[in-house]
Amino acid sequence: MSFLKSILFGLILLTLIQFELNAQRPGGFTRPGMGGGMGGGFGGGMGGGKSSDSLQKRDQLADSITLFYKLYNSNEVLQLDSSINDFFIHYPLPFTSYNLGNLGTAAKSYLFEPIQKGGFDAGFHAYDRYFYTLEGTPFYQTTRPYTDFGYLIGDKSEQMLEVKHTQNKKQQFNFSFEYRFSNSPGNVKNQNSNLNNMRITAHFQSKRKRYESFWVMLNNKAASSENGGLIKPSLLDSLSLNNPYELETRLGVSGIAFSNPFNTAIATGNIYKSNTLLWRQTYDFGQKDSIVKDTMVIHLFYPRLRFQNEIKYENSEYSFSDKAPKAANYANYFNFNTDTNTVIKFVDAWSVLTNEFSIISYPQKNNANQFLQLGQGYSILNTTLSNQKKWSNYDIYSFGTYKNKTRNQLWDLFIAGKLFLNGYHAGDYDVQFYLSRLLSSKGNYLKLSFQNSNRTPSTNYLGITQFPLIALTGIQKENILNFSGETGNRKSGWKLAANYELINNFNYFSSGYQPAVYSKAFSYLRAQASNKIKLSTHWNWYNEMNVQVVDQSAPVNLPLLLTRQRLAFEGNFYKNLFLSTGLEVIYHTDYKADDYMPLTGQFYIQNDYTLHNRPTANAFLNFMIKRFRGYVRLENLNTLLSTSSAFGNRYNFSSRNYPGTGTWFRLGVRWNFIN
Repeated sequence: MSFLKSILFGLILLTLIQFELNAQRPGGFTRPGMGGGMGGGFGGGMGGGKSSDSLQKRDQLADSITLFYKLYNSNEVLQLDSSINDFFIHYPLPFTSYNLGNLGTAAKSYLFEPIQKGGFDAGFHAYDRYFYTLEGTPFYQTTRPYTDFGYLIGDKSEQMLEVKHTQNKKQQFNFSFEYRFSNSPGNVKNQNSNLNNMRITAHFQSKRKRYESFWVMLNNKAASSENGGLIKPSLLDSLSLNNPYELETRLGVSGIAFSNPFNTAIATGNIYKSNTLLWRQTYDFGQKDSIVKDTMVIHLFYPRLRFQNEIKYENSEYSFSDKAPKAANYANYFNFNTDTNTVIKFVDAWSVLTNEFSIISYPQKNNANQFLQLGQGYSILNTTLSNQKKWSNYDIYSFGTYKNKTRNQLWDLFIAGKLFLNGYHAGDYDVQFYLSRLLSSKGNYLKLSFQNSNRTPSTNYLGITQFPLIALTGIQKENILNFSGETGNRKSGWKLAANYELINNFNYFSSGYQPAVYSKAFSYLRAQASNKIKLSTHWNWYNEMNVQVVDQSAPVNLPLLLTRQRLAFEGNFYKNLFLSTGLEVIYHTDYKADDYMPLTGQFYIQNDYTLHNRPTANAFLNFMIKRFRGYVRLENLNTLLSTSSAFGNRYNFSSRNYPGTGTWFRLGVRWNFIN
């Protein structure tokens, strides 16, 4: 570990220890309520997120807090996940996705994940997986201020900082703040990237519980240098200093071979920004009640009819720039002609203002998880492009939702629909059906779901963009039918799932500049399985597997098998030490991975290069002592073996000319505080 890393890590630990020593001692508590639920717009009530373990405290402070949350558009009460056996719970990118070399670069899923909702879409998704989303926004209730701090450092000065804080001001008002920053100089030249994510929420409920208000502010920024891949990736196995920084890249300034953890400047690359402001208000009519406890009166209210208004403003900006382009490289590698003395810059900026109103009926006074919602919304779309006149349009849509989760918690039914009646996306729609059943007292369950979406191609597909894309000649709406089933048991840790999709008019990129539509119908099938096998008292085997099959004629290339296997030694030792250590292996079968076009930020289909990677092997040591959690990882142990015909190339690639890292060390800490 470098001297700079040691100093930074020491300062962080000293700060956290001081914070812990100054924390206030707890008192008693009463469990607060969250009112009649968040009662949801379209998509509401389905729940979401994971809650595989409750927030565990193992000292006197442990029982001094009650903390739970509900996600936006959900009535399901969730608790924080305090498990330590899976590093990816707190990592922005899941193991089912890959990036182009380091944290913060363009990313894509190994699994087939098409867009399945109608309405506006700008068409730039290479950095979506790093962003905070409205659907994943939690609204908390807590009896004491709660703070969670996380810090991760890795080789080549990689670092990631996370802070989360929530507290209640009296029982009626809660606010929360989340911030994440990461910076990674990269493993090869011209690959530095940084992420900034911020989320602020607030929730207010009147004392008589008739009025509720929710506020959300999201701010996301991804800035990533684009190097276009290595010019000669075959030289990776013959490096004189065993340092990939020796190799030249297709884009960026030649000869730069330094890594600065505080350098966030992007000379050649993409900067994507998105901001969301949301204000939701509800007012309920229903039945009042109260409970007298000692000398305190607790007011109860059972909503029967709710009026809801939601105003949402979103703006986004997608840009690519090169301040010192090399005309020969653009012509040779990307078939793009430019003047060496001309700065390359493409910018798309969008704003969407949405106002929707709905009425929600609750048939049973004491069951907020049974409701019928009907509503209508209006959206205004605007963009200004330097190569076009100002473009604006609108959408008018209606939506409806019915949810019924029985009071005995055995059945859960959800039906929702959204139809664009008028405007630019008229005819787009989305229909969802979901039914689940708890099969036994041991926690076995069964879920069945159906979804059908019809959507207009993204605006950049249709030429409403400054980027050098060849517009489609006409609008052919993409239609996707999705059938899925799932069974499992959350307590014992096993799950089986199957997903079938039928796609018509599939939208994709046939080259880095050419959007296309596959007019024939094709099918896609995925089977998933995961389970935890207890080998002995302390040894556990975690098995996760995905098998995918798609029509051979379809313009979609996917690995047949994607699996993660973890063998872990786990247990509770010395009363307060919780340990999980072992080996993790991630593997996908050979497939023709999509190429990537840095100028347009698009992954596109190719059929002349096959990705042949070794299984990725990672050693890990995760532990928890009271409220402190630590993560130590030595990743990509597979690169310790030299290149051979039997084991393939030393470095695994994510796409053509884009190698992954060599052996990579990561050290992370997470510490939560109760004030």
